[in-house]
Amino acid sequence: MDFLFYLIPTVMIAFIAFWAYRVLRRWLQIRRAWNSGLTAEGRCLKAFTTVSKSMGEHSSVHTAIHHVYEFKTHDGRPVRFEEEDGPMTTIEGDFVTVYYADGPNVVATAHEPGRLKQAAAGFGILAFLGVAFAFCVGFMVTYQQMVSDTSFPTP
Repeated sequence: MDFLFYLIPTVMIAFIAFWAYRVLRRWLQIRRAWNSGLTAEGRCLKAFTTVSKSMGEHSSVHTAIHHVYEFKTHDGRPVRFEEEDGPMTTIEGDFVTVYYADGPNVVATAHEPGRLKQAAAGFGILAFLGVAFAFCVGFMVTYQQMVSDTSFPTP
């Protein structure tokens, strides 16, 4: 039964590490697209929303808007990508400025450069994940100390 006190925090740490990787990866991709200096005129092909509902005593609903954009790189390759949390005012058929980084895998965003806003959001998410990580490690260390602290009185 003791293994559960190590298994559950370890699984939580794995999920935390995965989400930290995803946040950092997306942050660096957007930064790369903004810093490349390459822009193109893109067109919104589709705008849609997704709704997720959390179950529990007090259920909440989260709505996210998605956009599908298409643009041509400077060498004429057509690129289509989907992006979440874009402006609500962008609708199908609108033209937008796309910031992209060229290469075998084109990284693109239609978000306007907002380095401070993106950095604050990234650091906020990473700080939250760091606290959760520290809690899991602290829990396992504390449990280990409680289990190994077997002080028996000597006769």
